[in-house]
Amino acid sequence: MAYGISDFVGGIASRRVAALRVVLVSYPVAMVLLGLLAVGVGGTVSPPAILWGALCGVSQAFGVWWFYAALGAGPISVVSPLTAVLVAAVPVGAGMALGERPGTVATVGTLLALVAIVLVSREATDEDVRPHRFTTKVAWLTVGSGLAFGLNFVLIHQAPVEARLWPLFFARLTATTVVLLVAFFSRNLVVPKGLPLRLALAAAVLDTAANVAMLLALQASMLSLAGVLMSLYPAATVLLAIVVLRERVTRWQVLGMVLALAAVAMISVH
Repeated sequence: MAYGISDFVGGIASRRVAALRVVLVSYPVAMVLLGLLAVGVGGTVSPPAILWGALCGVSQAFGVWWFYAALGAGPISVVSPLTAVLVAAVPVGAGMALGERPGTVATVGTLLALVAIVLVSREATDEDVRPHRFTTKVAWLTVGSGLAFGLNFVLIHQAPVEARLWPLFFARLTATTVVLLVAFFSRNLVVPKGLPLRLALAAAVLDTAANVAMLLALQASMLSLAGVLMSLYPAATVLLAIVVLRERVTRWQVLGMVLALAAVAMISVH
């Protein structure tokens, strides 16, 4: 729920100011929060924890930047589920490259995801100030963010367990550095004000809560069960987009979103 609501809040903020400026606030704040939590929880700070956390941070930075840009320019109810499909698919692909072989369920889920992409990618608009269409640019931003977020999970999975929250902190530290550099060179080093600033701060708190909840879920349950539930986060984003923004979707798009969510669950059970 925290991931889904955070995505919605960040997307709304990105419709008022440049997506990079939203991340410019949310990531440093989340970094501080994760740092405080890491100190409180404890754990071993080791070179592997720093290395894998830093690599993860690079993928995080570009993933969230492109994702917020896609949410800001395109229909949220389309962008979010498609991103989730890729987020779930990338770890499966990486596992296959490393010698793992997904079962029949994951294979069927991958095929469903392809069908979902065709159905969901049909034109969609909402009534929030101006039309938000699933254009070619939005499609590329969606694919890029999905791949980056998926790679993020692959990289953080390599971090040592005894480090606890520290890899997440170093990931956010690196991501914040990348975001600051990109913002500087693109002349977007501007902190938003008013509602966009409040939304960015809310996204940071929600994102931090989501990371902590993710860790607790993985520690308290089987990876497959926790992974399936966490991969369904777009449900909250889509619901808010339909209720709050009155996004209008066709019956085919509804079917596509249902297939996308089903594909996320099936791909996760590998």
